[in-house]
Amino acid sequence: MTGPTDRVIVVGAGLGGLACALHLAAAGRQVTVVEREPVPGGRAGRLAVEGYEFDTGPTVLTMPDLIAEPLAAVGEKLSDWLELTPLDPAYRAYYPDGSTLDVRTDTTRMAAEIARVCGAREADGYLRFVDFTRRLWHLERDHFIGRNLDTPVDLLNLNLLRLLGMGAFRRLQPKIGEYFRDPRTQRIFSFQAMYAGLAPHDALAIYAVIAYLDSVAGVYFPKGGMHAVPKALAGAAEKHGVTFRYDTTVERVTTAHGRATGVVTADGEHIPADVVVLNPDLPVAYRDLLPPRRSLRRLRFSPSCVVLHIGSRQAYSRIAHHNIHFGTAWKGTFDEVIRRGLLMSDPSLLVTNPTHTDASAAPDGRQTYYVLAPTPNLEAGPIDWRGGMDQRYADELLRVLERRGYVGFRDGVEVQRIITPADWADAGMAAGTPFAAAHTFGQTGPFRPSNLHPSLPNVVFTGSGTQPGVGVPMVLISGKLAAARITEVS
Repeated sequence: MTGPTDRVIVVGAGLGGLACALHLAAAGRQVTVVEREPVPGGRAGRLAVEGYEFDTGPTVLTMPDLIAEPLAAVGEKLSDWLELTPLDPAYRAYYPDGSTLDVRTDTTRMAAEIARVCGAREADGYLRFVDFTRRLWHLERDHFIGRNLDTPVDLLNLNLLRLLGMGAFRRLQPKIGEYFRDPRTQRIFSFQAMYAGLAPHDALAIYAVIAYLDSVAGVYFPKGGMHAVPKALAGAAEKHGVTFRYDTTVERVTTAHGRATGVVTADGEHIPADVVVLNPDLPVAYRDLLPPRRSLRRLRFSPSCVVLHIGSRQAYSRIAHHNIHFGTAWKGTFDEVIRRGLLMSDPSLLVTNPTHTDASAAPDGRQTYYVLAPTPNLEAGPIDWRGGMDQRYADELLRVLERRGYVGFRDGVEVQRIITPADWADAGMAAGTPFAAAHTFGQTGPFRPSNLHPSLPNVVFTGSGTQPGVGVPMVLISGKLAAARITEVS
């Protein structure tokens, strides 16, 4: 970046914006974070209803070292800001044949669990898979994920050859088949491709690293819920001189002579800046905050989801904190949601029960549930979520849960909030999906939308819509990469 970089405005206090602010504060920049909501968090928000507390965004936390990194940049310790509980099991998987599989991050115990459920051969395949994904993560972490990549030439290093030799650029599903033959293990170690916006039979094998983060590196729960993470980052940032302007909506970025000069708020205030960092969903930031461009790249977006926030009298002793309920269909389910724009006829669901670990999220004797069902995004599926469809689909999901063992679930509901793709769109997410642009080959690495504006050299982007991509770990890294654009001045 050329020119002055002393005063930086970060628009949006999401995880990417907060990580960026901490790294910039550590580098001596004067940082102001402007956030439309009264609290930090962005997608990692918090909903309070009649004594129940719900995380509104991600519920699965992996790689706490990536939270520790921006804190360490300003001399803070993670343990002073967050209390993290390792989840054991990380997930409990439920299959149509009635079997269950606990995903444990201790490889010895996990191999024993797989041997118990699926046989010794599958356990051996699991140990080989762990070795493969661990090497994959270490190769990708520093040399591809943790770097700003401007052109395909930036990919050319010895580690690219190593990845090619490992088969990392083959399709994920056949690669999984090299290690697992049982459909149950194949599913639990490949469903994570949906996080990247793709079916396992379409995703590249490089995305097996998501299964590594989920199933091997460990899953954690922060006391106070996932929203405790942005609260901690914001608290540390404020301690180290970052100014926060909450309840302040940015209307547009102002420009002059080919550079950004600051932002204008909804009440007409102009806040000057040398650099502007944009944390809103990248396509929406281009559309709503920046000067119009003649042509905007058309992106392919990830599937969306419906989320049910349930406050309930009903408890279930046999479930874990995170539970995955697989339907009978597999490839067909992905085809319905991604290719055909249809709701799942035989849904696979994530059910998170935060009060399993933290009873303070609900009134005494009550439970909270977070039920997530993948759905088409608003561009892929012509579904009208407004005229009662939200409630009809929520009712259908509750019926599915009762058929799958949650006896009396509907009768126990005291509080229910339904979040649909239309709600995600209203919150400023392109195509009504919280999962941003899909990680197709043409939207990955240097081919993903850049974190530098093409014609305004002092406008930088952070978040899941830019490099390296979707998910809490990647978004935290994106904040560091955005800060590096500003501090590495030419």
